[in-house]
This record gives sequence, C-alpha cells and structure tokens, in this order.
Amino acid sequence: MIEFISKGGILLIPILLCSVLALTIFAERLIRFTRMKKRGSGLAEKVANLLTQGKDSDALTISEESDSPMGRILRKAIEVKEKDREIIETVIVNATDEEVRNLSTYLQALATIGNIAPLLGLLGTVIGMIKAFMVIQQMGGKVNAAVLAGGIWEAMLTTAFGLAVALPTIVAHSYLIARVDDYEARLQNGSVMFLKTIIGR
Repeated sequence: MIEFISKGGILLIPILLCSVLALTIFAERLIRFTRMKKRGSGLAEKVANLLTQGKDSDALTISEESDSPMGRILRKAIEVKEKDREIIETVIVNATDEEVRNLSTYLQALATIGNIAPLLGLLGTVIGMIKAFMVIQQMGGKVNAAVLAGGIWEAMLTTAFGLAVALPTIVAHSYLIARVDDYEARLQNGSVMFLKTIIGR
C-alpha cells in the first residue's frame, strides 16, 4: 500500500486528505444524530400532555433540559403560545429551518469531497500520462513495452484512489441527507402536535 502511494504522485496527498476529512465529517454527524435521537425521543408527546394538563412551566422546563432540536423548537413555541396563531406558526417554521440548517452542517463539504476526489485522481492520471509520453519522445519512440506499461499503471493509481474515496463519500452523503430529511419530518410532526394542543385548549 505504501509503495502504491509513493508511486502515485503528489496528487495522492490531497486525495488522502479528502478521505480523512470525509471520514471525520461522517463520524461526527453520525455521533450527533445518534445522541440527538436519544435526547428528543417522545419529547413532543410529553410536552403536549403537560400543556393539556395546564402545566406550562413544566413543559417549558423539559423542553429546555432536553437540549435537542425538538426541545429548542418547542421552547420557542411555548414562549409565544399566547400570541396569534400566525405568529406561533412563523416562530415554529423559523425555528425548524434553523435546526435543519444546523443538522445539515458539513454535508455540503462532504458532497464537495465526493465531487473533487475523482477529479483530482483524473488530474493525476493526466499528468502521469504526459510524463510517460515525454519519456517516449525523449527516447525517440524506442521504448520498452514493460517500461511504458509501468509508467501508465502508476499514472492510473491516482484515478483509482480518487474513485475509492469518492464512492463511499457519496454514499455517506446520501445516507446523512436521508437522516436529515427524517429528522425534519419528525420536527414537523412534533410542531403539528404542539399546534393542535394549543388550539384545543
């Protein structure tokens, strides 16, 4: 492996850095989503029950203590629950959008890595091929086939590494986007439950 890396050229360094960065982003998002799921589980139902019983202060307290996206949205909604319905809905929509933006942090960077990694690999291959043909020209076209093949496979290494980084990165990005969409749906369902509870009081 180390031999392949040493033969791959200077562009293997940014490709390897891209792989480390992509892995770091994926692990960080995955850990955050897992923690968030545990903290916000069943929170909307608890808050709705407390509001139905008239325990507004208790509902506000557990929303603040949950330290979750759902908790922050409900806290902002509870603070304006005495206002007009349009104001409450506006607050909920803005709070939900803010939480979704926070959930999507670094995902654009992951998509960028998935796009540029194969391009870096292709650039390395093109540079390697240029060098190989320069050698052919210098030797007047009398080149051993084994020497030429060796130069070509070394040039192709960067493309292989670029694709090896890009493919799992794209899969990871799609997976995280799906998780964000799922959490956004949960936040919207919790917000609807809150509105129904407020209107029914």
